[in-house]
Amino acid sequence: MKASLTGLLILLGVVAFGQKKADKEEWKQLFNGKNLDGWDVKIRGYALNENFGNTFRVENGSMVVRYDAYDDFKQQYGHIFYKGDFSYYRVAVEYRFVGEQAPKGEGWAWRNSGIMVHGQPAETMGLSQDFPASIEVQLLGGNDKKRTTCNLCTPGTNVVIDGKLITQHCINSTSQTYNGDQWVRAEVLVLGDSLIQHFANGEKVLEYNKPQLGGGNVSGHDPALLVNGKLLEHGSISLQSESHPVEFRKVELLELKGCMDPKAKNYKSYFVKADNSTCEYKRRRRK
Repeated sequence: MKASLTGLLILLGVVAFGQKKADKEEWKQLFNGKNLDGWDVKIRGYALNENFGNTFRVENGSMVVRYDAYDDFKQQYGHIFYKGDFSYYRVAVEYRFVGEQAPKGEGWAWRNSGIMVHGQPAETMGLSQDFPASIEVQLLGGNDKKRTTCNLCTPGTNVVIDGKLITQHCINSTSQTYNGDQWVRAEVLVLGDSLIQHFANGEKVLEYNKPQLGGGNVSGHDPALLVNGKLLEHGSISLQSESHPVEFRKVELLELKGCMDPKAKNYKSYFVKADNSTCEYKRRRRK
């Protein structure tokens, strides 16, 4: 009996170790903590990779947005794009707002930034274009009142919520308000043209479906690129400069492409390990 029990315990240990290894999530660090290698900068009114005023830079191991060279913000919205095209993934940033807003930045842009997903490529943006057509996961800092983060904004896009096409530009999440200079983790689950979910410090705060081109709230773009109603299956990932200093100490990605099992029931929320993928994230099938 003792020998059998010992053997059983060993077997259970091996199974547990194997399960732990299989469930490991291999996040890729998009920001290396040293420089902006792998990123492209586009600031309104400037050519691609003309980083006016050294707006995007690295300080103390963080990717930061600074405005010390700005006498007047002049709606010079900027975005820093990670090079590549993405469709099924989780992207996460750890961010905080610091300091004072750039001179003449709009009131709505106070402690305001964002993660842009399913965006157009940086090289297709017009010289005077303000925002890439994209799905924006809006990041907001608190003002001692109710002010949620990980909201949804839609420059040049629309989404579907509860089966209804939503054309309203911004939708608030259900997150807490994060005041002061505290670090916050924002995460986005993106599943092609089917499902997008927002998370704030690990809590799901917003969910919607069928991201698609359409609507307004973007200017200076090539109209031919915005085909109303076209579902967004993939696109760029970028971070915003909207006039308030912000810091990102971590930007990371978990690639899910190739990990979805289309034969599984309710496959939108069910992933399996793929031999040729770094993704090993699993989720139990819903009943």
